[in-house]
Amino acid sequence: MNLPDLYRSWSALGMLMAVWGAGFALRAADDARKPVAVLTTVYRHNSHADVIASRLVLTDMLDGTGKESPLRIASAYVEQRPPNDISRLLAASHRFRIATNIADALTLGTGRLAVEGVLLIAEHGDYPRSASGNTRYPKRRFWDETVSVFRQTGRVVPVFVDKHLADNWEDARHIHATARELGIPLMAGSSVPGSWRFPPVDVPRGEALEEVVVLSYGSTDHYGFHALECLQALVEQRRGGETGIRSVRSLHGGAVWKHLGGGEGGAGVPTDLLEAALGTLSTPTVAVRDLGARVEKPILWRIEYADGLKASVLELNGAIQGWAGAWRTRGADRRISAARFWTQEARPAAHFTLLLHGIERMMLTGKPSWRAERTLMTSGLLDALLQAGVRGESPLETPWLNWGYASDWRWQQPPPPPPSRPWGEQ
Repeated sequence: MNLPDLYRSWSALGMLMAVWGAGFALRAADDARKPVAVLTTVYRHNSHADVIASRLVLTDMLDGTGKESPLRIASAYVEQRPPNDISRLLAASHRFRIATNIADALTLGTGRLAVEGVLLIAEHGDYPRSASGNTRYPKRRFWDETVSVFRQTGRVVPVFVDKHLADNWEDARHIHATARELGIPLMAGSSVPGSWRFPPVDVPRGEALEEVVVLSYGSTDHYGFHALECLQALVEQRRGGETGIRSVRSLHGGAVWKHLGGGEGGAGVPTDLLEAALGTLSTPTVAVRDLGARVEKPILWRIEYADGLKASVLELNGAIQGWAGAWRTRGADRRISAARFWTQEARPAAHFTLLLHGIERMMLTGKPSWRAERTLMTSGLLDALLQAGVRGESPLETPWLNWGYASDWRWQQPPPPPPSRPWGEQ
């Protein structure tokens, strides 16, 4: 039986109600947990709404056996309801409101702001694509309707925006600027930068960097964003912090191979960094010379920072599955380090637990666990790179990204992940 049939089956419904309702006895102290509103496009099994927000009702193990969150779902606004929607089932078994609109989700029908935080999760669903290939999720619309309630009620609460702030620079800048204007604690971003790294290495704070290579796979806009967040989490640690991005370039197909190694008069993707990153992902290691035979549609993003740092992001579907990075320091030794960014590609997808821990800290303290400027930069960077891919191989100047910020976030290796379960299981 497939998942849509499973969720439509009354016998399965009874079973799931029993599992998800098992925590009722633990919820006598619900009033002590901070109520949050979930604003999402789609709420189905293994969607981002599920692997983030369901942890507030199903514990961090997503099956009722793990650690309780200090947050609780007070309401959910779910814009699209496919046959495998689980929001109504969860609402019935865990007693939260299914809202008819965003204002209702935030006020719970009281006319005042009745939640202490907002999870804005727009990552799935039937939405159009932009001319450059980015999915146009309604993040700005969700945000503006949320801000309208803040203005009307005279109060703001922390907001977490899943993944990029928006699919285009103008909307991302609007969201960030509005948060600053109204003093809204704002976080956003990917679950990957804070996940496990193998080996467990990071750019030392204040290290001078010369060049960085990041490897990616999967869909260009969705998974490419994760790659850019990994890149930015590394380079924002460098000496001087983030200084801004001067230009980007996007290469596709056979043009990619011409820019490996000594291409462009020695200015191509450094082979030693590419080999180091590949070496963290697979056993036996995929050789650089074999990439052309294994990768049918390579993509190379070249990024030039204002301080001279150069970065390359390679999408290598067919050769790798995962994200990895390698970087070289400046100086006499020009030291190379490399790591895989590991995520638990199975239930309970524990890298989302790590993400949730950061969200919880902000909701409890009102202080973001990391700066939204990182994701403002990566949102604009993804938009620019996709635009560059449409324009051709020539560099695209990015004066709107030529600004800096300082990060006080530091990566630490998390405790070992819990055992994996198949994606289809609860």
